[in-house]
Amino acid sequence: MTLLKRYRMEWDAGVWLNPPLSVRKEGQSLKVVPEKGRDFWKKTLYEFEFEDGPALLADWDRNTAVEVTFHLGSFTELYDQAGLLLYQGPGQWIKTGIEINDGIPQLATVVTDGYSDWSLSAVPEWVGEEVTIRASIIKDAVIVRARSTQYAWRTIRVARFPYLTGNQAGPFTCSPTREGFEVTFTRWEITAPDQDLHTDPSVE
Repeated sequence: MTLLKRYRMEWDAGVWLNPPLSVRKEGQSLKVVPEKGRDFWKKTLYEFEFEDGPALLADWDRNTAVEVTFHLGSFTELYDQAGLLLYQGPGQWIKTGIEINDGIPQLATVVTDGYSDWSLSAVPEWVGEEVTIRASIIKDAVIVRARSTQYAWRTIRVARFPYLTGNQAGPFTCSPTREGFEVTFTRWEITAPDQDLHTDPSVE
């Protein structure tokens, strides 16, 4: 079997689900400012429903892995967040990335199928780093991994994602509590999928 070669997605290849307050290309990077108060969440605990955060999406073949990379330098306030959105449709999506909670960066994943859940894993040692979030499907599940410039891949979530067609994926960011949050995304790439849950992907 020939493995898929890694290729970079152009920012123009995506379409915004809910455009951000501002967006601009700077070299190969994309700088995004989300509008205060927008987010992704469905019902659980808080009872409110949001699906109005900005996400730059393109069709995602389930036989590939998708990766998004961004800088953490601007993450300082509660709920500042960015990462990767896996989108099947309204009420069926996963957002995963870094979110500030309790004053430190956390690997955060929200899995939603009508209702949302939320998992957190603190990574204070990642402050100021460049972070990559990766998703790859095996059978009916998505494997979510993350790494930073200095730290190796960590598996952060295995979640049900059984949809065979109609999947989209791409970078997202939200700023529920403040204005002026800006994220610098540096890469959006498609590459070979994971072959095994316990085998780390290659780093190129």
